[in-house]
Amino acid sequence: MLEQLLIFTRGGLILWTCKELGNALKGSPIDTLIRSCLLEERSGAASYNYDAPGASYTLKWTFHNELGLVFVAVYQRILHLLYVDDLLALVRREFSEIYDPKMTVYNDFDETFRQLRMEAEARAEELKKSKQMVKPVNNSKKQGQAQKAGFDKGNKKREGSSAAGGGDDNDEGKGRKLENGNSNGKNFEIDEPRMTAAVNGKENTSSNFSAFDVSKLQKRTKGGKKTDTVVNKGSKVDPKKKVTKKNRVWDDAPPETKLDFTDPVDGNGNEKMEVVPASQGESMMDVEEIISSDSGGEEDDNVQKDSKPEATKKGWFSSMFQSIAGKANLEKGDLEPALKALKDRLMTKNVAEEIAEKLCESVSASLEGKKLASFTRVSSTVQAAMEEALVRILTPRRSIDILRDVHAAKEQRKPYVVVFVGVNGVGKSTNLAKVAYWLLQHNVSVMMAACDTFRSGAVEQLRTHACRLQIPIFEKGYEKDPAIVAKEAIQEATRNGSDVVLVDTAGRMQDNEPLMRALSKLIYLNNPDLVLFVGEALVGNDAVDQLSKFNQKLADLSTSSTPRLIDGILLTKFDTIDDKVGAALSMVYISGAPVMFVGCGQSYTDLKKLNVKSIVKTLLK
Repeated sequence: MLEQLLIFTRGGLILWTCKELGNALKGSPIDTLIRSCLLEERSGAASYNYDAPGASYTLKWTFHNELGLVFVAVYQRILHLLYVDDLLALVRREFSEIYDPKMTVYNDFDETFRQLRMEAEARAEELKKSKQMVKPVNNSKKQGQAQKAGFDKGNKKREGSSAAGGGDDNDEGKGRKLENGNSNGKNFEIDEPRMTAAVNGKENTSSNFSAFDVSKLQKRTKGGKKTDTVVNKGSKVDPKKKVTKKNRVWDDAPPETKLDFTDPVDGNGNEKMEVVPASQGESMMDVEEIISSDSGGEEDDNVQKDSKPEATKKGWFSSMFQSIAGKANLEKGDLEPALKALKDRLMTKNVAEEIAEKLCESVSASLEGKKLASFTRVSSTVQAAMEEALVRILTPRRSIDILRDVHAAKEQRKPYVVVFVGVNGVGKSTNLAKVAYWLLQHNVSVMMAACDTFRSGAVEQLRTHACRLQIPIFEKGYEKDPAIVAKEAIQEATRNGSDVVLVDTAGRMQDNEPLMRALSKLIYLNNPDLVLFVGEALVGNDAVDQLSKFNQKLADLSTSSTPRLIDGILLTKFDTIDDKVGAALSMVYISGAPVMFVGCGQSYTDLKKLNVKSIVKTLLK
């Protein structure tokens, strides 16, 4: 049964709801659809599933882009109503004829909807009956019957030929044995050629032994021990001498000492570590990035120059630059060439294929049926819509100001806890130190918690960063429960009055369930203020798998009814990718979490914010 059908504008004004249905929806499926699907450029999907306590809904929708209307139908997921798509299309057609932008109430549409619903249900019932009338025959069964019939015919022919043969043949057949060891004169031994081939194979392999070089065999002493392989007497090799490569000497200068980049050691055997004060350099987090506005114009000029020399030569977005003459509204066929070119462009920028395809479907759904302005190219319309979609996705849905939240937690006399999670080798510890350096520049007291008790050298690595930055570190060594270590670190920070606790965790693959269970326990037990996923900017399609499975495992393995998921993303190695910035888009799209930090170097100052306009411009150029 249909639960609800409503019509509203893109601005959020509800124009009509079905009073005949009048079912009170549990939860807020419409608000969730708008927030999680329509605003996040996932409107190209076929449906959306919403789970609420005591109910599970499926939502389907369609647009009228020219009028800016949205039509949404809600029904119980278990029912699988077949007529919903047809009903939405009929409602869209009828309502668009009576729509007036000045009207806000459409009570007269109730009777029209009742007729449309009956018509859609009747069509679905007829389609269901027609499918039941025509029962498709399984081809595999036909093939199996044909093969069986062929076998039977072959057996009959063989039996007939054996009966019609001479007596010697029959006597020979009677004397043979079957595979089970019983003799039967009426049956043949079918596996004889296979047995012969196996025997031939053995004989062939045994005959090849004569080609083996006997001189390579090892001698045996009387005690049965093997001695060295027989070698030529003329070549004597001294095993004691090791051949070492000598350094090349270019002049008469004295030989250089062995290169050693380890930190010097004092008389007591302690390392003299270089201290990096917070005033050494300004973190790039506090530097505003300036984008030149000339790059877009230069791009268009280059495209026009490339297309001028030859009439037959087509430049980038070749056919998409042509405007449609004589067509009032854009159709799906008009948008496909421009969207295909945009999809290829996004994939070359390292955007995951699945994400690029969903984005293009969403842009197509938002433009289909829209009127094309005069002297406007389809490509420019599509690109403008894609640019708006990318800016909307990369812009955080909620503001996460760490410095503001740190001061709010300080007023409550508790530390602000940040947990760094991610796969192996992405740079969690290094970028944790960069975040600590940035916080120190804002006069925030920081403490590190070494909760990577799994990887050898992880505690020493974090201790080195703590000594260089002159900040305290809480550590308990290896093979300890990281959740307990983090809890004790937070308690220690509360006693010492530290403002922020940065928790370093072990790198783990998204499919490693024991380590993911330990991470879920750490987050559940300590309830951190911020969970940061540290990911590489080098990954492409794997970014989708990493983030989606991290969130899924944190949700599935948590013992809480409202599990904590990833709150933000720290993107590392951003200085190594040139214009392949698509990983940022893939990660934000799949998780809904914003990119809060971008690592762009190896020093403590190389940490900056994500510039959304710069990323969008790079993706589309």
